[in-house]
Amino acid sequence: MAAASNFVASCGCQMRIGASIRVRDSCSSSVDSLNPNRRIRVLARREGKGQFDQLCINNSKRKLSQNMRCLCTDMALVNQRVLQEHAISKPTGLLGYELVQGNLVQWNSFMDKSVPDPPTCVLLHGILGSRKNWGSFAKRLAEEFPLWQFLLVDLRCHGDSASIKKSGPHTVSSAALDVLKLVGQLRLTPRVLVGHSFGGKVALSMVEQAAKPLARPVRVWVLDATPGKVRAGGDGEDHPGELISFLRNMPYQVPSKQEVVDSLVHQGFSLEVARWVVTNLRRNAQQNFSWIFDLNGIADMYESYEKTNLWEIVENVPRGVHINFLKAERSLHRWALEDLQRIHAAEELASDEGAGVQMHVLEDAGHWVHADNPDGLFRILSSTFRIETTLRGIRGG
Repeated sequence: MAAASNFVASCGCQMRIGASIRVRDSCSSSVDSLNPNRRIRVLARREGKGQFDQLCINNSKRKLSQNMRCLCTDMALVNQRVLQEHAISKPTGLLGYELVQGNLVQWNSFMDKSVPDPPTCVLLHGILGSRKNWGSFAKRLAEEFPLWQFLLVDLRCHGDSASIKKSGPHTVSSAALDVLKLVGQLRLTPRVLVGHSFGGKVALSMVEQAAKPLARPVRVWVLDATPGKVRAGGDGEDHPGELISFLRNMPYQVPSKQEVVDSLVHQGFSLEVARWVVTNLRRNAQQNFSWIFDLNGIADMYESYEKTNLWEIVENVPRGVHINFLKAERSLHRWALEDLQRIHAAEELASDEGAGVQMHVLEDAGHWVHADNPDGLFRILSSTFRIETTLRGIRGG
């Protein structure tokens, strides 16, 4: 796949926060209360509008200005300084995304194509999630590894990508191809792919489908998912398929989030999952709430997730690819003994072929690894960024 085009991904906007602030914009991209010492950039694409807003923060007056338009970024937090470039037409159907950059990253897509992009990690959410699931975790990584940038993606039918009409079928494979096209259009060459649950299979499918724009070496993290049969639900946990089915039978518009929470709990779903699901409700013009995802498309995606078998790429790992599986300690039903044995067998085989497969266990965590034990997950993932930084011979992090 060509690593693309003249597409404009971002301004060269530097963020320097002098005080703790909270920002919320009309397209629901958000920045939480920020550490006064934090210095990162967050660049985000607006939800399928074909146009990008630029939010400017003047730290001395703390006023928000939305009166500047450009086609390069929809959210840039800056300190009285915005570097603008010429607007360039963009391809249609681009996924919603955010690019979180460490403070030593000096790159944007306007640069000469001969200038290498900084090491990039792509973070992919699971079914019924969004790129927001990775927001705070990505910012933490960017602080620890300031030479890296982190691309957070809304997969098709989810978040800001739900308003983009994608042709079917809605599958693991098509979701992976969407992300490959996105990184190509942004002129990025990912060094690390991290996917949770459904996103883990998407990451594996990306490796299966393309040599470029994936780098060699590339490190893949599959968080609490196996390459083949999906064993979801059990031990009192919520079954995603049942949850999707229940949500599809609810009205598209609801008067309050609490009403949805109550309905889900009454149906037997956990309070934690009910509260998480309603983060996908957004207030509409009628002052009701409506879903920001395409539930019909998501139902197809989940069916594909259950059926897709990617053992072939794990048992025949391409040279220069290292696949890491992370099993949540309390997520027992998802991992059959045969899965673990097969992964351990692949470990030995891959090491003989100049590739790698490795199994990890995250203690004190259920399926929602980045919420249950973010510190433990951070420690495990950090090794990858340190190794890659050393291999590339760059300082920092």
